[in-house]
Amino acid sequence: MEYKLFVDSDVVIDFFTDREPHVNPASELFELSEQGNVKLYLSALSINNIYYIVRRFLGHKKTLEVVETLTEMTEIVGTTKKEIIQALKNDFTDYEDSVQYSSALTIKDLDLIITRNIKDYRNSSIAVMTPLNFLKMKDKNEN
Repeated sequence: MEYKLFVDSDVVIDFFTDREPHVNPASELFELSEQGNVKLYLSALSINNIYYIVRRFLGHKKTLEVVETLTEMTEIVGTTKKEIIQALKNDFTDYEDSVQYSSALTIKDLDLIITRNIKDYRNSSIAVMTPLNFLKMKDKNEN
């Protein structure tokens, strides 16, 4: 079964900056994507956030390579006026996460939102898991 996962920027940043202790579960998600077991989605908004933070670790040139890699490894969904307006209506305390959530809502048959900030998505109508919990659930379902 191929899972459709909307990935929050924190997970991507963990992967590209080797942030411990979160890098291994994030790496496994991208590995599953390479194997065709999951399809990863990102918000266009995330790309800017990822660039801004990863650049501090890797520098401008290397971070542009990261962005290029992301465009190849993921589907990027737009953040339009519709998502911005929806984000204003969501009952989220963090506006950026509300925009992320609004973008995730546009993906047909999305299985999960993957983030380390579960509490920020407590009002989500889409299931939300950490990378580690998703990997455990996936392994359990396949055995």
